[in-house]
Amino acid sequence: MADAPTSAATSSSPPREQWTGQIGFILAAIGSAVGLGNIWRFPGVAYENGGGAFLIPYLIALVTAGIPILFLDYALGHRFRGAAPTALRRAAGRAKGLLESLGWFQVAIAFVIGLYYTAVIAWALSYFVFSFDLRWGDDTAGFFTGEYLRTGDPGFSLEFVPGVLIPLALIWIATIVVLALGVAKGLQRVNVVFLPVLIIAFAVLVVRALFLDGAADGLNALFTPNWAALGDPNVWIAAYSQIFFSLSIAFGIMITYASYRKRRANLTAPGLVVAFANSSFEILAGIGVFATLGFFAFQQGVDIAELEGLTGVGLSFITFPAIVSQMPGGPVFGVLFFGSLTLAGFTSLISVLQVVSAAFQEKFDLTPRQAAIRLGVVSAVLSILLFSTTTGLLALDVADNWANNIGIVASAVASTILVIWVLRLGPELRYHLNSVSTFPVGRAWIALVGLLAPVVLGYMLVARIVTLLLEGYGGMPAWYLGIVGWGTILVIVVAAAVLTGIRWRRPPDDFTPWPPYPAPRTAEAGKGVRS
Repeated sequence: MADAPTSAATSSSPPREQWTGQIGFILAAIGSAVGLGNIWRFPGVAYENGGGAFLIPYLIALVTAGIPILFLDYALGHRFRGAAPTALRRAAGRAKGLLESLGWFQVAIAFVIGLYYTAVIAWALSYFVFSFDLRWGDDTAGFFTGEYLRTGDPGFSLEFVPGVLIPLALIWIATIVVLALGVAKGLQRVNVVFLPVLIIAFAVLVVRALFLDGAADGLNALFTPNWAALGDPNVWIAAYSQIFFSLSIAFGIMITYASYRKRRANLTAPGLVVAFANSSFEILAGIGVFATLGFFAFQQGVDIAELEGLTGVGLSFITFPAIVSQMPGGPVFGVLFFGSLTLAGFTSLISVLQVVSAAFQEKFDLTPRQAAIRLGVVSAVLSILLFSTTTGLLALDVADNWANNIGIVASAVASTILVIWVLRLGPELRYHLNSVSTFPVGRAWIALVGLLAPVVLGYMLVARIVTLLLEGYGGMPAWYLGIVGWGTILVIVVAAAVLTGIRWRRPPDDFTPWPPYPAPRTAEAGKGVRS
């Protein structure tokens, strides 16, 4: 097989950063995928959508949408060697502006998510410290929203909350340092250390939970199948939604990560490892969370169904502290739980912000250190102004809902349609995956990415938009949702347009993809060397 070509532009460019090997890439990709949602979202979603029966649509969604779109991101990043704007621009042919703007749309989503995701990690870090003396007391809800966050009414405040501001600043300092160190010395090294610690700590937590009174009731509540739920389309949508949001796909992360792999690097087999490792951790989280909830229900003398706060922020910062206060050895359990939240959140955070850093490095010809410091300082200031005040919780909740359910889903729909149907790159990307990988993908992969994914995700997007327009969100005023929610989408769109219009310091267009894709006249389109 021919070596990768070297053009004038390639030789004059600084060498591209790379992972040190396959293990480093896999750990970093798993660290990105395993985040807060694995711990606080999957267990509740599974319980509310058929229990054990939910695993059937969940696994089908993993195989038919999650893994195919993951492979799409890998192929784009690895073949076109860049962050989302660079890779999509190089893939676009004559439609450079359109595809580059999609890349910057993904970067802007990552930037927004980074601003508020950092705040949640700061909360987890605070609660890690609070666990040592169970500082939240008996009224965990009152402590979280009152004494700790000092939550006010919907609006905009500059009344800072020191208990949030200080850990938030510490998280931003750590993030800037990691990004400044680069791919191998920063992102990879953090994941090599943090991911094993996370898995061990959470495994210890799960084992402890299994020996609590009522744990079996909790597991029965989670895994007892409700087969009738399989006939509900909303259950299937919930499964696709969970897979989609938990794998870090369709908003630039895996495009960027794959671009740091060597030219001769297996893509599909590591992709399967990442996907199934993520799902395995979600199931482990479900076991730990519901064994613990079973204990809580036993202590309260109620059924699991009568408990409140089974997902999200409520589960982590209200329900779990209440459980920790009642169990033997509660402080140790709290330290393990909130330590795991902090580690899972941080490994995901640095992957989100690397999307932004890499894109700016390529657009403005910056070093990793320059990009990390400049973007990090701006991001930290915005994050502190928006999310360390008394209105931070409400702003975070609304921004998260719009960025994820509108921004990321819209990005995925646009990516699959533009790449597969407009540019017709499916055969070439399939060829690329098969040329460098040990696990070949067939023509069905193109159909899954180009047909099933946009249909399912398009339905999710339209349904969510209609719901938000007709019903609002969280009982908040329409003016507030308009400014924070729809305003977030407007900012993302405007940022994408502006960044697309700015001139590149080092134009990325003098580029030759490798391996060369044989023309359809000389080789069957899409047929890889191992297919």
